[in-house]
Order: sequence, then structure tokens, then C-alpha cells
Amino acid sequence: MPTMDRAHLNAYLDQVLIGGREQVAITIADYDPAWPARFESERVRIEAALGDLPIRIEHIGSTAVPGLAAKPIVDILVTVDNPDDEAAFAPALVHAGYELRVREAGHRMFRTPRRDVHVHVWADDDAEVGRYLALRDRLRASRDDRAAYERLKRELASRDWDDMNHYAEAKGELIEALIARFTSSP
Repeated sequence: MPTMDRAHLNAYLDQVLIGGREQVAITIADYDPAWPARFESERVRIEAALGDLPIRIEHIGSTAVPGLAAKPIVDILVTVDNPDDEAAFAPALVHAGYELRVREAGHRMFRTPRRDVHVHVWADDDAEVGRYLALRDRLRASRDDRAAYERLKRELASRDWDDMNHYAEAKGELIEALIARFTSSP
């Protein structure tokens, strides 16, 4: 999603969010070594629900980076042939206990009722898949970039946001720089 001003972002969110925008306090927690185990249990749950439909299931986001403070929400990337074909996967994920939160072209996001797991469904060849993985891998590889990202996240968490997506949008400039470093490194 390209960077947008507040009014355009709100208008976009009003189109794609199921249940509307949610004003929430952003909490950044120190790294929890239980996050990878939580990912693994959710991976098993997703595989049980979807069978052999997913092309890949990856732990993404800050909880996938050892030592990085994060919102205590485990982000999971699931790739399928066609994320716009909701009938192929959405009923199974809902039956497994996930709720559909985002419906945008080429992307669906489900979450647990406790809102502590987000499952992002993309096409395997979507550029966003590579971006998520590049950011994760850059943060895993660079202590300096990890520290800069954590500083920004903690500073942004001290602000009030109309929706968590505004917080995510505010990290965009640094995220772009980190992805560029990953893709330009030898």
C-alpha cells in the first residue's frame, strides 16, 4: 500500500476493514522467546484447516525477529494461488477460529478473537511477500537496523492513533530504507 495522507488512509481503511477502524493503544513489549512457539502452534492450526492449499506459511513481522521488541501480535504470512478466491480458504480459517479483518484486492487478513495473531493471505508471487520477508531478514541480520526500528516503534507507540494502520503507516519510511538495504546487500 503506498503512503497516504490521513484523510486518504482513513477513506481507504473504511473500504477494506471488516468492522471499521479501531482506536487502540499501541503496546510494545520486550522480545518474548515464546513468540516462535506461538507461531509454530498457529502454523499447525492453519495447516490443519487448509490442508495442502498454502504454498508457504512464514513467521513475519517483529515477533519473528529474535531480540526485537514488538507489539505482542504474531504475524503469519500464508501464500495461496489466489487470495481473492475467498471460498477456497476463508471458511476453513473462520471454522478454525480466525476472524476476517481485512479484505483488499490480492490480500486478506484474519485475526484471532484475542487479536494476538494476524494471518495475512497473499499470492505467492505478490511483491508484498518479498517485502515482508526482506524486512524480517534484514532485521534479523542487522543489530543496528533492529535498534533503529525498535526506537522508532517505541516512539510511535507513545502517540494516539485513529487505527493501528496509522501506526504502521508511520513506520513506512524506515521500512522502505531497511528493505532497500536488504535488496542491495551482496
